[in-house]
Amino acid sequence: MTAYFNGLVLRSGGTRPDVAELHMPEVGPGQVRVRVRAAGVCHSDLSMVNGTIKPSYPLVLGHEAAGEVVEIGDHVTRAAVGDHVVLNWQPACRSCWFCDQGEPWLCSTSSGVASLENGVTLDGGPVHVALGLGAFAEQVVAPENAVIRVPSSLPLELAALLSCGVLTGAGAVRNTAQVRPGESVVVIGLGGVGLSVVAAARAAGAAAVIAVDVSESKKALAESAGATDFVVSSDALSKEIRSRTSGRGADHAFECVGRATTIRAAWRATRRGGKVTVVGMGSNDDVVSLSALDIFSSARTLRSSVYGSADFDVEIPRLAEEVQAGRLKLDHLITDRIGLAEVPDAFDRMTRGEGARSVVAL
Repeated sequence: MTAYFNGLVLRSGGTRPDVAELHMPEVGPGQVRVRVRAAGVCHSDLSMVNGTIKPSYPLVLGHEAAGEVVEIGDHVTRAAVGDHVVLNWQPACRSCWFCDQGEPWLCSTSSGVASLENGVTLDGGPVHVALGLGAFAEQVVAPENAVIRVPSSLPLELAALLSCGVLTGAGAVRNTAQVRPGESVVVIGLGGVGLSVVAAARAAGAAAVIAVDVSESKKALAESAGATDFVVSSDALSKEIRSRTSGRGADHAFECVGRATTIRAAWRATRRGGKVTVVGMGSNDDVVSLSALDIFSSARTLRSSVYGSADFDVEIPRLAEEVQAGRLKLDHLITDRIGLAEVPDAFDRMTRGEGARSVVAL
């Protein structure tokens, strides 16, 4: 087994990450070594670069990934050498209060963990891995509950998307908001997660799926995902949404940006009694302000969707089956196929709001 491998390392917040040679730890009991084959560039990784999330440094970035198991430790039962697996950045302990309540996405053991040490070293010193994985790397060592088997016939670049963006978006529609056939939906922010919300809403039978973004260039992507309408965001957004929803506003609004301004826009675009689901992760000091009278009189529901409110061990295999059966199409989400050294440029494109998902081939 190769002792050294390449990974994308962030030395400190606000700097540009670079590819560096790392030393991989031995595989211990209950752990697996995965040869990463594909990794998506997710906004959570960018949040660690720009300081919205504050992990420990130096840090191997990346968490949305899939690959092949190449080594297992003692007592491993969930995976075998040769298995194709999706990596789960928030594995559930299955024993805390939240897991016992059937809410593994809120697991008190793994929730809120931005970075961990796991034996990886850089220049002789310890290095942290993002969200317990550090998947912008040729290999990862992870606990066995962080891998979920998928069919070997599923392309690994599509399997990687299930790890975060697709599960987050589809779960927000199916589990958190529970969109019903015939309802109207507005989706604000059309990155990989927002486009996954669009696709899931159409699959759920929504009669109108209104996609909103600041860039007209997202229109074709939105339509390929299943949007019935596309609107360029403006100060008149709520009026525009009402004009397309019989004057009432949408039954559901999904905010996929993570900013106070877009959360308020989603609130205003939703009908009285409607549901606003915040999917984007914002910063701690970006405060959402709503009047007490507005909250009372509008009768709207405002809630967040963490990791799609999903039991990943159940839903990732289900999503994989839907992709293979052609019921869930993901090809349109991949707008750039890149190498590890090109990830910083992908972050720049993400900051400018260009494309959907860049996928690293490893």
